[in-house]
This record gives sequence, structure tokens and C-alpha cells, in this order.
Amino acid sequence: MIKENPMMQTPQPQQESQSVPTGWQQERLRRQPPQPQPNPGQIQQPAPYNAEAAMSIRGLAKVFGKKLAVNRIDLDIPVGSFYGLVGPNGAGKTTTLKMATGLLRPTAGGAAIRGTDVWAHLNECKRKMGVMPSSDELFTRLTGLQTLVYAAMLRGINRATAKDRATDLLAALDLTDSANALVQDYSAGMTKKIALGTALIHSPQLLVLDEPFEAVDPVSAANIRQILKQYASTGGTVIISSHVMALVEQLCDHVAVISQGNILAAGTTQEVSGGMSLEDKFLSLVGGIHSENNLTWLNQQSAPENGQEPGLAHPAPTATASPPSTRQED
Repeated sequence: MIKENPMMQTPQPQQESQSVPTGWQQERLRRQPPQPQPNPGQIQQPAPYNAEAAMSIRGLAKVFGKKLAVNRIDLDIPVGSFYGLVGPNGAGKTTTLKMATGLLRPTAGGAAIRGTDVWAHLNECKRKMGVMPSSDELFTRLTGLQTLVYAAMLRGINRATAKDRATDLLAALDLTDSANALVQDYSAGMTKKIALGTALIHSPQLLVLDEPFEAVDPVSAANIRQILKQYASTGGTVIISSHVMALVEQLCDHVAVISQGNILAAGTTQEVSGGMSLEDKFLSLVGGIHSENNLTWLNQQSAPENGQEPGLAHPAPTATASPPSTRQED
């Protein structure tokens, strides 16, 4: 009979002792602020996606540390619509669009493109979308032409077709003269236009544009509006975020108002505005208008006339003429 060597027996795992917090630890736990959570009053299990919608968002939420940025929102963007997501700065517009397009993982909920879950089938959904990158996401050491050709070839378009489409887009966006200049040398408006071109070049079913008209000159903005309207008229869907109500009211047939991560109203532009201008309706929903302010020092009627600022012992010095510069101007 073989006897087991007690020195060779397999050690048994020890039971972990449950440590009891000391008094100061209990007090520290009690004082810790609760972690932000999506609104418990809303449905915890999101409703099914709308397979008929160009984009369907269900229970989408995002928490950054202790800040609840987006609070379990639901939206359906109809196919062929021009949809505006409007809200003040910091309302959650960009965060919502990044989560819905697979660029930022949500804390809860998700989005679908024509019934296909974005996060479950990321590559398939990204092929259907054109998302305008921010300026810091572009390869600035490429020229404008190279940027567009590169974006097209990443989408599987052959080089010849990519170059033809890039040339067409450069002309439509008034960038032909700057086609061979590096993107790092572009102005803010030119950079915005080349970023838009990268979203358009593969002719996606859905365009998602975050502040597409920011820093763009009026002539280029008019051309961009024409391009987007023509695209939507052929069945394409456009989602734009903006805080410029006049622009959204002019362009969009559907709109959603977001503030502090919550959807306050959504529907057709007429339904949301309710007979008011969109700006007035937006202000009534969001609020934040100050009836009074404490900037009494801006009152020019009571400003000193001798150039002396209040609280100064002596008048402000007057500017003296400097000798002419020998530097050549550009």
C-alpha cells in the first residue's frame, strides 16, 4: 500500500478572511460621494433598435469619472433625413456622436445602423458611415490631395478612382489651388473642408458631421450646404451637431435638443419649434438667460473720461510713437 508523503501533499487553498473596515475606513466610505449613474427612473433595459432607421440609439450613456455626460438617450434618425443635434457647449453632442459611430465605447446602451449593432459589427457599420474627423485626427504632413486619396484607398477604392474623386471634391470645396499644399499649412476653415472631404469620398449611406460649418467662410459654407442637400435628396442621411440655431433651422428637417446629457425634445423641426423660431424654443427648453449681471464696470456712461481707471493712483500712460520698423511685411 502506497502511503502519501505528508510533505508532498498538495496545499489546500486557504479561505480568505473577510476584513472588516475599521472605524476610520467606515467613515471614509460613508463620506465618499456616490458614483454618477444613468437616471434610474428610465428604462434600464433599452428597447429594441429600429431597423428601419438610418441610425437608432437606445439607452446610450457615458460616465467620465464622476461626471454623467450622456444620460441613457434614445433617438431614431430616419433614412434620408437631415438631422440636427443641437445643444449648448458641453451638452454631450460630440460624446453622443462618438459613441454612436464606434469611436468611443459607451458606459451603457448602444446604436445601430439600419438595424446592425455598431459595437457588435463595428467594421460593417463603419463601411456604411462617413464620419468627419477633427483637425487633430488628420495626417497634417500629407497634402490635401494625398489626404483624400489615402482616405479613399483605406475604404478599398482603387487609386485611379480615388484620385478622380479627390479631384472632384477639391474643386467642390474650393481647395483646388491648395491641393498640393500640406494640411498643416491650411487655415482652420480649409482644414474643416478637407476633413469633410474624407467623410464624403467613399459615398457612405450615412454622414455624421460634428460642427461642419465652424470656421468656414460664407461662400464655402453655401457650397457645402448645396453638396449635403443634394446628397440627402438621393437618399443619404446627414447628422450634424451645432449650436447655431439659424443654420440648423435652415438645413434640417429633424432636430433633437440635448442639454446636460439629456434629450429635451426630438422630432421634425416644426414639431420641436412648435410655432416659435428654433432659437426661441431652444432657449425656452435649455434656459440659462441671465436677467441681470454684475458687469457694472462695462457701463460706458459711468466710465471715467480722463483715461484713469478706477483704483489707479495715476492716469494710465499714453502710447508713444515707436520708430518705423525695418521688417518686411508678408
